Amino acid sequence: MPIEKNELRRIMGHFATGVTIITSVRSSGELHGLTANAFTSVSLVPPLLLICVDKKAESYPCFSETRVFTVNILSSDQEALSRKFSVSGGNKFEGVSYRIGANGAPILDGTLAYIECAVSQEVDAGDHTLYLGDIQQAETPHEGKPLLFFRGGYREMGD
Repeated sequence: MPIEKNELRRIMGHFATGVTIITSVRSSGELHGLTANAFTSVSLVPPLLLICVDKKAESYPCFSETRVFTVNILSSDQEALSRKFSVSGGNKFEGVSYRIGANGAPILDGTLAYIECAVSQEVDAGDHTLYLGDIQQAETPHEGKPLLFFRGGYREMGD
């Protein structure tokens, strides 16, 4: 018998993760973004990373339409931004400072790092799709502590 989803969420919550906002763009030019902690480095040569996107997410169609995304790694003072991008509906970019990156996806201001990618592979995985990103360019524009998520809540290093 498979584990119940709320119990799985509780158990997986014991693994501390960093918090990102993954941004993308529709073929119409409409900007999209979602908060995610399902992100990992895959390979240094070639440079690859992996993200997991819920099929119900508003931004889900972006990944197959334009096949680009940017991972914005959040700093500890960006919890409000993370919360804004974690809900459905509305213009998430209203009042948010950003610029458009070389791949066409938004790069959020004030993040610890950003990684611009092109989708190189996608894998169906239950209620999510796994996207392998070919890293095009990356930068670490700011210093600071990362925003962390642990046991169902936001944390700072040392908490």
